[in-house]
Amino acid sequence: MTDIRAAGPFSGWERAIAGRYLRAKRLEAGVALISIIAFIGITLAVAVLIIVMSVMNGFRHELLDRILGFNGHAYVGGPVLDNPINRDAVLTRIRKIPGVSLATPLVQSYVLAQGPGGQATGSVVRGVSPTDLRRIKLISDNIKEGTLYGFGQGEYGGNRILLGDRLAATLGVQIGDPVTLISPSGETTALGSNPRRKTFVVGGIFSIGMSQYDEVFIYMPLEQAQLFFGRDQSVDQVEIMLDNPDQVDRLKPQIAAAVGPNGLISDWRAQNQSFFTALQVERNTMFLILLMLVLIAAINIISGLIMLVKNKGRDIAILRTMGASTSAILRIFVMAGASVGVLGTIAGFLLGTLFCTYITQIQDFVQWVTQTNVFNAQVYFLNHIPAKLDWGEVALITAAALVMSFLATLLPAWWASRLDPVEALRYE
Repeated sequence: MTDIRAAGPFSGWERAIAGRYLRAKRLEAGVALISIIAFIGITLAVAVLIIVMSVMNGFRHELLDRILGFNGHAYVGGPVLDNPINRDAVLTRIRKIPGVSLATPLVQSYVLAQGPGGQATGSVVRGVSPTDLRRIKLISDNIKEGTLYGFGQGEYGGNRILLGDRLAATLGVQIGDPVTLISPSGETTALGSNPRRKTFVVGGIFSIGMSQYDEVFIYMPLEQAQLFFGRDQSVDQVEIMLDNPDQVDRLKPQIAAAVGPNGLISDWRAQNQSFFTALQVERNTMFLILLMLVLIAAINIISGLIMLVKNKGRDIAILRTMGASTSAILRIFVMAGASVGVLGTIAGFLLGTLFCTYITQIQDFVQWVTQTNVFNAQVYFLNHIPAKLDWGEVALITAAALVMSFLATLLPAWWASRLDPVEALRYE
């Protein structure tokens, strides 16, 4: 027979008794039910927290990737761009800066786009040279229909434009169809301002998977854009792409030195500061709110342990009379309660990570079953639910759930260790 007085902390007999208390019996059916509820609650809370945070991380990653792939990381404007000779010299100096992958002069303006059937919508035209457009991989690698071949070359190529697939669907056009563009900033005549109007041919249709861009933007050869918008040989700005967008603060002084005093420099953080700040605040708020769900689920462990202590008062008294210390009783009930939290956390971790891994397939299955589009790209900007597992964050969630489960067991376990054996046996 094992001498329980000589056994060390977390010895075999302590683990055996804690394990027996976890197994349901008919007389402790209420305790078992509460333990099951606590297990399910912790599982779902941990899984939901992992899923929600991963989806929010995915949204931020996808939006940042597309926004920074479609737009520049730094911008140069000002009078320095008006003279083509000075502009070319500035571009040469900027392109020599280590960390700069692309520097693109462009013209950008708003237009009214009209299809052959009379459909019309507001759009944004970007005038870019054919060489630079091929280097913008988010566009050149996502041509859905048509091609970049011949873009900006010859008389026909000069009249070719590229537009997003959603914009093409709105206008009801396909490859080779005419699209009339109307610019509100036209020539001034004696009768007032005369809007510029010209018909172009659809040469290609791109789709980057973000409706905010696919339904608005049109790409036009730079020379045609300068002619259409009356820019002469000037451009609106130089768009700079970096190898690492997060290095923009380090490279801005070098860009400023290359541009000179007549240039105005801005970066992607300044242009999208409010948007990404809002995403970060929302992410932190959701983390705290959902962490409260884990805490609420862990509180069920307290209820189950309190009932278990009341039901096991006689057992506690017998163990104490056999020489079990108060710390041994404390450890038994801590292990009994914490096991529910540990198992629930592991189950929640597996459920959450598997859900995030197969979230696209789950979305497709739900849409197939319900025959509805559960993730409308016109509302959410993306055509699928993104999920990006941050393993550091997953580890933090798992650790927080384990700590809460452990802390929830301390009070009932301490109460069990303080039971007076004489009093417990007297009222059995």
